[in-house]
Amino acid sequence: MRILVIGCGAIGGIVAAALSGAAEVTGFDANSAHVAAMVENGLQVTGAGAPVTACFAVTDDAASLVAQRFDAAIFLVKSGATAAAAAALGPALEGAVLLTLQNGMGNAEALEALPNPVIARGVTMDAGRYLGPGRVERLIHGQKLWFGPVRGPLEALHPLRNAFAAAGLPAEAIADPMGAVWAKFVFNAVMNPVGALLLGVNAARYDVPEMRELIDEMAAECTAVVEALGGHFAFDPMGFVHLVRSGALPLSRHAGSMALDIARGGPTEIEELTGFVVREGARLGVAVPACRTVYRLVKGLELAAARRAAK
Repeated sequence: MRILVIGCGAIGGIVAAALSGAAEVTGFDANSAHVAAMVENGLQVTGAGAPVTACFAVTDDAASLVAQRFDAAIFLVKSGATAAAAAALGPALEGAVLLTLQNGMGNAEALEALPNPVIARGVTMDAGRYLGPGRVERLIHGQKLWFGPVRGPLEALHPLRNAFAAAGLPAEAIADPMGAVWAKFVFNAVMNPVGALLLGVNAARYDVPEMRELIDEMAAECTAVVEALGGHFAFDPMGFVHLVRSGALPLSRHAGSMALDIARGGPTEIEELTGFVVREGARLGVAVPACRTVYRLVKGLELAAARRAAK
């Protein structure tokens, strides 16, 4: 397959590196320094699993891709950049299966505005972080990836599923991806902003009783909103948290991608995660006081981090 990976940062870089061993991969990323390092030395992936250096075509120039055609395009840019990335790539996306594995709500809806006959959404439970130009770290590895059609037949996703499997990324193509999407969404809408507010110290999410109470309150509010929207869960959104609390799983040092965004003064996905819960709660008449407070705090933290980074 010819696969375009849009966004080669943390998870995008991990996915592109893995797929490059089983498909013809091209990466697109707006970070010019990151792209230059990958062109010169490949992408170095360290952390969980065996370290690899993956070499694949990559560019920061969308115009250079418009004459190319791909079998599939995987969106892994920050949620707020989805529509702009799709518009910039334009003809390069024509006829491709479009798959979003991004966090939050609104990504698949942005892709549905495109004429592509097959559009899919899904989730990956792996985690990673961007270390610097040409380097990413895999923090959690080996969790199954779920995805399914938003538009088009399930069978159209089988070649992409097979490519993931051949690349060592366990994957399942399912007819209804929303159970998995909603479950991952609730986990991220709760744990990501809390991790950011706690300065990326994961232990504080588990060892402080007041934080455990806040997490449980937010999870209940998010669940109520999803259920009011008619959503369902393929698995317990907070199952991973419960396993860590019980000691069945070890505590990792990963406090979520939002904490990493704040640390570098970059934009977060708060609007597409907890912000979605706040807006939909208001629209549906579902009370979400804990989520609203955390949302407000992260909005302030986001601006403070950006201004500190700019100094």
